[in-house]
Amino acid sequence: MTDAIPLFPLGTVLFPGVVLPLHIFEPRYRALVAHLMRRAGEDDREFGVVAIRRGTETGDHDDSTLYEIGCSAQLRQVTRHPDGRYDVVAVGRRRFSLLDVDTESAPYLQASVDWLPEQTDPADLRRAEALVPSVLAAFRRYLRELADVAGPDAVSPEAAQDQLPDDPAVLSHLVAASASLTVADRQELLAEPDAAHRLRGELGLLRRETSLVAALSAVPAALTDFQVPAGVN
Repeated sequence: MTDAIPLFPLGTVLFPGVVLPLHIFEPRYRALVAHLMRRAGEDDREFGVVAIRRGTETGDHDDSTLYEIGCSAQLRQVTRHPDGRYDVVAVGRRRFSLLDVDTESAPYLQASVDWLPEQTDPADLRRAEALVPSVLAAFRRYLRELADVAGPDAVSPEAAQDQLPDDPAVLSHLVAASASLTVADRQELLAEPDAAHRLRGELGLLRRETSLVAALSAVPAALTDFQVPAGVN
């Protein structure tokens, strides 16, 4: 199914179910938020988030500077400041493939996208469920290593209380968004066709990152407390 949606390039990768706080000050993205707020229903207040392959968040972009796979975000909370800036909270909703970018029709980018539902083949679902215990164990080892090196504040309260999901898709998105991975690593995980492939990739990445933290006695990058970092836009 192909749709046209407003597009918001960011220097990070969004996953379904992950909270996305944003501070909006650029005029084009103020216009995007105003456009979404004119829509009657919350379900209609959806925009696309796609990671920037090269360039900056405040630069001009076309489909050659952006990754091909993104995730839509649903606008949930909006605070408008007197000078026209916005603080917003959105939540990742569904993955898409970027088909075309329109730079002319509106002040902000618009994109034609194909939605990418998770694969629901029973064999893939069984493989994903079988991987959950291994990924949970690897993620807990990773979080313990982070806490040992950076202190308990480096790990979210949910993880500290062992409140990790056992649903394969939810777990795969949580690990991808919260581990200290590169944009390229996260982008590869977002592009995986289903939770089984994503979890399998995360096993290798978690083992790599755990070894790095232990060897360096330092955290390679800031942990995001189960949220995508706020973008400066």
